[in-house]
Amino acid sequence: MSQTTSAVPQARAESAEPAEGGAVPVAVPPANAADAEERTRDRVLSAVLEHGPISAAELGELLGFTPAAVRRHLDHLSRHGVIEVKRASRAGAGAGRPARRYVLSSQGQSTLGNDYLDIASSALRRLGEMAGAEAVREFAVERFAEMERRYAPEIEQAGTDITARARVLSEALSRDGFVASAQSIEAKAPLPAALSSVQLCQGHCPIQQLATQFPVFCDVETELFSRLVGVDVRRLSTLARGGHVCTTHIPTGRPAAVGAPSPADPGNPNEVSNHLQERP
Repeated sequence: MSQTTSAVPQARAESAEPAEGGAVPVAVPPANAADAEERTRDRVLSAVLEHGPISAAELGELLGFTPAAVRRHLDHLSRHGVIEVKRASRAGAGAGRPARRYVLSSQGQSTLGNDYLDIASSALRRLGEMAGAEAVREFAVERFAEMERRYAPEIEQAGTDITARARVLSEALSRDGFVASAQSIEAKAPLPAALSSVQLCQGHCPIQQLATQFPVFCDVETELFSRLVGVDVRRLSTLARGGHVCTTHIPTGRPAAVGAPSPADPGNPNEVSNHLQERP
């Protein structure tokens, strides 16, 4: 994977004045060491690609490297722009400094090859041309249906408290690599309690580039969140539209909706989306 990393500069052979006996000491280029360093760095990059978002400690455990070795390679990859840091609070953790977790950057994705993105984009464009925008929407609905089937039972166990449901949703999203967090915002007097909310943030999106071209993926995901937590939610920002994170506003000052659409009934597909998706 020489495109994404650069070899450690090899030491140049240097001549010196002949010593007694006529021998000329020559520095041997550490080619083997440089190759080994690059192979190790490629292993780190591959692990970030496969398991990201992932912390330095988790990488060390996964690859059997010391913390110092892992951080040296992560720093190198970060400097070259092929990985980036996503900061997010750990699910279930209290207040504190957000954890540093690593994911492949857009540059890293492009360097590794984006044939899959080109194929997916071309297929969706062709689908839209042949069957219309509604067919693309139906494809997005089908993609998120499996997620909804997995998440719904967990969220139902949280009861009717919207904040609890939002936190369970955040934990489920984090397990799937979205680097999610849920922060409660309590409205204080003179503001009415009905303005209290939870800000659900996602620091990583595995389909960010597709969603940039087809915003319907963001719309369908937002509708999914609304059904799962049981109240109408608003998308405040998305990675696909230039935000640093995807942020969903979940109001907690009113009771959960009764009879929310089931996963098999995602609502009227012809409804105009009222989800706000603006650059923060």
